[in-house]
Amino acid sequence: MQQPHPPGTGGVTHRTTRGAAPAAPEPAPPSDSAAARVLVVDDDATVAEVVAGYLGRAGYLVDRADDGPTALTRAAAHWPDLVVLDLMLPGMDGLEVCRRLRARAAVPVVMLTARGDEDDRILGLEVGADDYVTKPFSPRELVLRVQSVLRRARPAVAAAPPAAAGLTVDPAARRATKNGTGLALTLREFDLLAFFLRNPGRAYSREDLMREVWGWDFGDLSTVTVHIRRLRGKVEDDPARPRLIRTVWGVGYRFDPSGRDEED
Repeated sequence: MQQPHPPGTGGVTHRTTRGAAPAAPEPAPPSDSAAARVLVVDDDATVAEVVAGYLGRAGYLVDRADDGPTALTRAAAHWPDLVVLDLMLPGMDGLEVCRRLRARAAVPVVMLTARGDEDDRILGLEVGADDYVTKPFSPRELVLRVQSVLRRARPAVAAAPPAAAGLTVDPAARRATKNGTGLALTLREFDLLAFFLRNPGRAYSREDLMREVWGWDFGDLSTVTVHIRRLRGKVEDDPARPRLIRTVWGVGYRFDPSGRDEED
């Protein structure tokens, strides 16, 4: 299995021997993690040690598990604020672990994958992962992604909950409804819907949405596409003919609170 980049090199390492001692990590960026609990699930002891070391130095409480069943047991004993989850695990893969965690509560998940196939990354997003990092990766980048996901998961203060077209979001309670009925949204789906409700009628590119909703100036834009499709499946009366979250050809997407038919 591929390893994270060693600190300070900025390059990709070759595979190291399982169990080999990792290089001493340099300090991670300052964090306002406030002792948030992170569960790291990876069957590669070296990867797990490096990731846990960086997260610990950033101020997080870190639990570790090396397979799916153990991860579910650890999560049940001490429910995490976020899970760093390897896709390829023995016995029960990361997709099934993610499904079971998401079935219990909306815990944020950052997926780790050594696979380059876009379909595998999309599968992780489809089951509810909020972000993913492809191995080999920079541990410092992973810490920054964890910080970003947790920051967006914290309750936000808003003057008034945004609402339109029968949709409402309450940022403080992290609750969304459609015509008074609660919507089961992931962290990013919630943020995406809240962004659209606050910015109706304007077309946004996928790059715009990646920057405004995910907080990143770079990344795989298929992440946005998958989340748009998932969100449409939950807020549109007919997801195959979306009236609220419209595709603007050659540009991106626009939220239309009128919900009227039009020629796309």
